[in-house]
Amino acid sequence: MFVSSTTSNLDAKGRVSVPASFRAECSKVGFEGVVLWPSLDGAYLEGGDPSVLNHYQDMLDRMDLYDAGREALELVIFGESELLAFDSTGRVSLPAKFRDHAGFDGKVTFVGRGRKFELWDSAAHEARRADLKATALANRHRMKPA
Repeated sequence: MFVSSTTSNLDAKGRVSVPASFRAECSKVGFEGVVLWPSLDGAYLEGGDPSVLNHYQDMLDRMDLYDAGREALELVIFGESELLAFDSTGRVSLPAKFRDHAGFDGKVTFVGRGRKFELWDSAAHEARRADLKATALANRHRMKPA
């Protein structure tokens, strides 16, 4: 699972160091890198190890084969995703289209979300933290034990 939040510098060439715990999690599936895609929900990136795409495929397979929503989701999720290999120091090079989508400006915050993670411009992530905590507090009663 991807847990914790870590901030890394984005260098002039668009490279960012992936947190060591995230690299270790990705390596468990035999790929020395991450899969990333622009989020549908806002100006940030979503990512994980390649198995997260299997999870999305499983959910999409529950939809009708000719459903227009399924086709759109497939094209956006799979068509926009990139497999990015780690360099020798644990960095990945973010494509310009990803940097532009997320509005990265020097610092990138990796946020664990369990089976996936998010990459936020650090200032944007900080601006939303208070709202997230308030929403979590208001919704904690909805979590049900197994």
